[in-house]
Amino acid sequence: MSHRIVIVGGGAGGLELATRLGRKLGKSGAARIILVDANLTHIWKPLLHEVAAGSLNSSEDELNYVAQAKWNHFEFQLGRMSGLDRASKSITLAPTLDDDGQVLMPERRISYDSLVIAVGSTTNDFGTAGAAEHCIFLDTRAQAERFHRRMLSHYLRAHANESEDGSKIDIAIVGAGATGVELAAELHHAAKQLAAYGLNRIRPEDMRITLIEAGPRVLPALPERIARPVHQTLEKLGVTVLTGAAVSEVTAEGLKTSDGNFIPASLKVWAAGIRAPGFLKELDGLESNRINQLQVRPTLQTTLDDDVFAFGDCAACPQPGNEGRNVPPRAQAAHQQASLLAKSLRLKISGQALPEYRYRDYGSLISLSSFSAVGNLMGNLTGSVMLEGWLARVFYVSLYRMHQMALYGVPRTLLLMLSDRIGRSTEPRLKLH
Repeated sequence: MSHRIVIVGGGAGGLELATRLGRKLGKSGAARIILVDANLTHIWKPLLHEVAAGSLNSSEDELNYVAQAKWNHFEFQLGRMSGLDRASKSITLAPTLDDDGQVLMPERRISYDSLVIAVGSTTNDFGTAGAAEHCIFLDTRAQAERFHRRMLSHYLRAHANESEDGSKIDIAIVGAGATGVELAAELHHAAKQLAAYGLNRIRPEDMRITLIEAGPRVLPALPERIARPVHQTLEKLGVTVLTGAAVSEVTAEGLKTSDGNFIPASLKVWAAGIRAPGFLKELDGLESNRINQLQVRPTLQTTLDDDVFAFGDCAACPQPGNEGRNVPPRAQAAHQQASLLAKSLRLKISGQALPEYRYRDYGSLISLSSFSAVGNLMGNLTGSVMLEGWLARVFYVSLYRMHQMALYGVPRTLLLMLSDRIGRSTEPRLKLH
């Protein structure tokens, strides 16, 4: 009987791993690869801010798991993991309901020989009063599309308003990390495009965007030499940037900060902090930390079970030589770990020792829509190279193309690039529905 590898989570890391293993082990019959996800389609998470602003039509850039499984020799199971039984080596999938609340897929159990958990992370509102009720998070495609619809509704309402005061839209973004910064720039670009498409009763500057960060500067996780030009560009675009401002409460009218200020906002986005899904801390005794991440060893095996692996944002992986610090929750880390696990699982099947993961920082790139891009590239030979402008934008776009190449292969990715190029001349630059 072939080795059963079950991968839970079809994000960038989980999907890349399933695709690699399917091509290497599934095709030859050396292993049976099963991918589990709660959705039928995949969209690259760093693109969600573009979906929210309307710059990207999500239905065109999504990938169907069923088709990907057929093309790459793995199986796909629709469902959300709800439990784990390590003794019987099986996971439980909760019932899947349709839009009417009817059972679409009943509760099921799937057995495994090796289990890989790659369920990613969700936004952490840190228990802030009113955040869950009044803010939109950007964790899923559905949430990004909800924001887009609400933004269009506000825009059309303000456009139809004859009064001077009613033609303003206030948007507040909590968290000046990569998502918050990129969303602010993308929304400013969207305002310009909406004016160009005839909704010109509102000037782009009438969409008032406020970016709120509790830390001392924007992009607190990245070097200051990247953060500084980003801050300057945002202010040049008319975005109000508030640093050292911790949000204490969110209301329907706006946000209150801990120093007593009130920021009015009709649309509020929470993009600060991450935590792993809550069910991870109840997985049959596996160790987890305060933000629900599973504790793993450098081999990416969980601390208490050699047959259960975890990687990406949902795993707390120590950095060798950097005591007390874990691998940061970044897309490049998940990509590196997926590549390592593709080798590790093949070695595990043949009974060999597993290699340890070492995080390599290849730099950071921030896209400010069509206005600018900034970042740095780090290489073993070149050291750190600062990039700005169109060159940084080229490298930023190439990250997505690398993700596509891992999933589709080079020929299909080239065809997709050609299709995108043609589509630009036949479709609006902004999704208007």
